[in-house]
Amino acid sequence: MLSKNFNLSNTIISRYLQKNIIVFLVSIFFIISFIVFGNQFVSIVQKSVEHGIPFKELMPIIGFNMLRDLPIIFSLSLFLAIIISISQMYKNSEAIVINSFGIGDKGLIYYIQPIVILSFVLVFVLTIYVVPWAKQQKSNAEDETVNASEFSFITEGKFESFKNGEIVFYASESSSINKAGQQNLEEIFIYVSNKVSPVIVLASTGIKYTDSTSQSIYLRLKDGVRYEGLPGEINKNILDFDLYDLEIVSGEVQKTLSNFSAIEEKTSIDLLTDGGLPANAELQWRISQSLSILILSFIGVLLGKTSPRTGKGINLLAGIVVFMIYNNGLLVAKNSIERGDLTPFIGLWSIHIIVILLVLIFYQFRQGKVLYFIDKITTLIKPEKSNV
Repeated sequence: MLSKNFNLSNTIISRYLQKNIIVFLVSIFFIISFIVFGNQFVSIVQKSVEHGIPFKELMPIIGFNMLRDLPIIFSLSLFLAIIISISQMYKNSEAIVINSFGIGDKGLIYYIQPIVILSFVLVFVLTIYVVPWAKQQKSNAEDETVNASEFSFITEGKFESFKNGEIVFYASESSSINKAGQQNLEEIFIYVSNKVSPVIVLASTGIKYTDSTSQSIYLRLKDGVRYEGLPGEINKNILDFDLYDLEIVSGEVQKTLSNFSAIEEKTSIDLLTDGGLPANAELQWRISQSLSILILSFIGVLLGKTSPRTGKGINLLAGIVVFMIYNNGLLVAKNSIERGDLTPFIGLWSIHIIVILLVLIFYQFRQGKVLYFIDKITTLIKPEKSNV
């Protein structure tokens, strides 16, 4: 009978703890999402106003950004929800009563397992399937509306500066970008600043296009005049031209950006067949986000353990610091693999192993077993001399 009551109390406690975690998870997730996606929304609106892009064409990008950032926001929200829920139980002395029954950190970890396992599956599906798809769709949307260069949308009748003020551009009329990535312009004025002498170009019409071979972005100007030097200078050069190509963005920059985005947009199966360093780094990063759920849940239980005299928010602040260090460590390892400084065999797994070892040491220290092992080792090294 006592055993049945004890098992029933375990079920009630587990449901109570899981309910609190879910409530805090939803609340924290909503707050973080509101801040992150609110900033992105303001940025999109600002881009729409500045470049005259219809806002409805940019709305899908916000949705794809939400899917892209969903795993890391969810992981942080769950981690903080576990810390707050466990901490609340200690503040209300509920965990102390539970501990008196012999239920410690292991028991609390056992109680939150259903939520942790479901979260692991959810993040795994998001990172392996949904996020790459969202990045690919976002890239397609940007190709249709934003384009990769600084001259994506040239506002007609307005002076605009590009390349940190090195180029000042004006066009009285401009068309929308077609499927080939071209944009027709009329009555063009360009001022180019360089170390030797400034260059002024006037043209009646022009086309912005991307070279298929070099991937460089050019402005092809027609029927114009090129002035080099300031008025009154002896070495001033004037050139009339029928066609004049001006490079806006180097092809090397374009290739770097496209290769980076192409890896992130690949499916996980394609990454497995690729086998290159960037592919290995991206695949390990996707798997690591779901693995971190399991490790962070254990850390959350340990950080949630507190006393009524402990300052409010200390363990929560510590949790945020731990999450940032953990996540940044994974990013550093990912970048090291991409550069070839770290072998994929060690890769991001080394970060997980280091964190697990540190957590186990911290757990043993909390249980008072570290000092016990130190005393045992000291005794073995320096055995007591027996009296004859």
